[in-house]
Order: sequence, then structure tokens, then C-alpha cells
Amino acid sequence: MVPSLTVFTPTYNRAHTLHLCYESLIRQSCKDFVWLIIDDGSTDRTRELVEGWISEGRIVIRYHYQDNQGMHGAHNAAYERMDTELNVCIDSDDYLADNAVERILSFWRRHGSEQYAGIVGLDASPDGEIIGSAMPEGLKASTLSGLYAKWKVKGDKKLVYRTAVTSGVPPYPIFPGEKYVPLTYKYLLIDQQLPLLVMNEVLCHVEYRADGSSLNMIRQYRNNPQGFAFFRKVAMVYAPSFKERLREAVHYVSSSLIMGNRRFVAESPRKASTVLALPLGVLLYLYIRRTQRPGPVIVQEMTGRIRPVQESDSQ
Repeated sequence: MVPSLTVFTPTYNRAHTLHLCYESLIRQSCKDFVWLIIDDGSTDRTRELVEGWISEGRIVIRYHYQDNQGMHGAHNAAYERMDTELNVCIDSDDYLADNAVERILSFWRRHGSEQYAGIVGLDASPDGEIIGSAMPEGLKASTLSGLYAKWKVKGDKKLVYRTAVTSGVPPYPIFPGEKYVPLTYKYLLIDQQLPLLVMNEVLCHVEYRADGSSLNMIRQYRNNPQGFAFFRKVAMVYAPSFKERLREAVHYVSSSLIMGNRRFVAESPRKASTVLALPLGVLLYLYIRRTQRPGPVIVQEMTGRIRPVQESDSQ
């Protein structure tokens, strides 16, 4: 029998933290899931560790190794290998809340249908403090972008998607020499189709580590201009307001300049906004090119907190 839920974990050289996720999974009261580990080119003892867990036989584990492509490439590999109704990503240094699988599946069986893309729940710190804010009381469903733009929700949230929906939107593009495309790309496309059921419960515990790219965002912008420019074009199309569209255009200008694309205005899906964004885009480009330290976050991403990829997961 095919399990109901895929818990997938992209990982790169995280053998020292991966056990946290494993231990949370063997604690689950409901075992109606498979753990899909996408090893994105690890050179540490990740394979040996996972093979040991597979031999224990305490939970169903699938392991896939690939050459390093970055977080988005690992997500592509995961989506290609799923056959369950639902899926949820748990990062390699995070772990599921106790009984999260049972609560997800029970909630979905009570409220889920093809009218919804899945479920959005809460992330919390290891001590149980909610990341950002809780959901508005009484809110049954919303798109992810709507939660932040309309309902003013803050902080990362845990996304549980129907696999038919995640498989039905295009994969993340792979740009040679780069390791990152914002994961929000797929979420924006899904938002145009269906809302998410709102589950105002903690599903995952998250710890922001010193090697995460929240502290290295400037380097991410500098090293992955094609991936960011691609995403900004999509984000401009679906921006919920002029302010949001202008923000995306500023980043699009900056990334285009970093990659040396002189045709960026002609290639923009929102040319007027791109022209208006030119002065700020040039200033952001100069800042990114000149700064040699992580520096402050210039403009926030959709979740209100930049945490697009863990640096150790995407070398």
C-alpha cells in the first residue's frame, strides 16, 4: 500500500544534523508516511548514516543521491519521485513536531479535497515559540501570498501540498554555474490555481543556524543572478500590488546587471515598472557588488523573513 504522505528532506553535508529529523520521524504515532532523502552531492558520511537507518527498518526510507544542483534541484528530484497524496519538506536541520503526521492526515481527511492545494501550518523554534505570527482566527483557507499580503501573517510557515498539484507546475530551472532559484517560484504558480487550508498548529521545529544563508544573502544574490532574475520576472507578473511589483522590479534590475544582461528592460514582463525601478536597482546592484559582508537584508521575500536556502544544503 502506498503511504499517504511523503516527508522529503534535501540535504548537503548535514550528517551532523540529519539525525534530528530521523528521531522526530520514529517518534511519530502515525507511520503512514515515507521519508524521501535527496542527497544533493554530500561528501560527508550522509550515505553511511542513512543506510544504517534503512537497515534498522523503523520507518520507510527512500534515498536518492545526485550530483550537487542546489536546493531547487533537490526539490525537483523529490517531486519526480513521489507517489503519495501529500508531501511536506522538512529541511535537514529541522524536525517534525510530535504527532505531526497524525495531525496532518486527520486534518486533511476531515477538510481536504481537490478544491485545495494542501495545508499551511506553523513553524516553531525548538523551544516551541511560533516563528513570526499565528494564523488569523477563523480563517479557513488562503493562498500563501494572500496570507502575507492580505492577512499580514509573518514568518516561515510549513507547507503540505497535494502531490498532484506540485507535480502539475513546471520544475525549477537549472542554470549552469548557479545553485539557487527561489523555492517561492512554485508556490506562486500554485497560488494562481488553488488556496491552502489553514491549520493553526505547529507542525515543524526550525532552528536558524549560523551557516544558513539568511546570514549570507548578499553572496546568494551575487552568485545566482540568473536564478534570481528568472524568479523576479515571475514575481512581477503575480505581484498583488504596485509596491510589491516595484520591489520585485528593483531586484530584477540588480540581478540583470550582475549577470551582464543589457536586454533586461526588453525581456521584462512589466516594462514600465522595470524602468521606474532603474535607480534603486542600480543602487542595489552597486551595494551587492561592493559589500564583502552579509550586511542587512535589503528587501524581504514573500514570507517576510529571508530564509530561501541553507548554505550548507546548496554548495
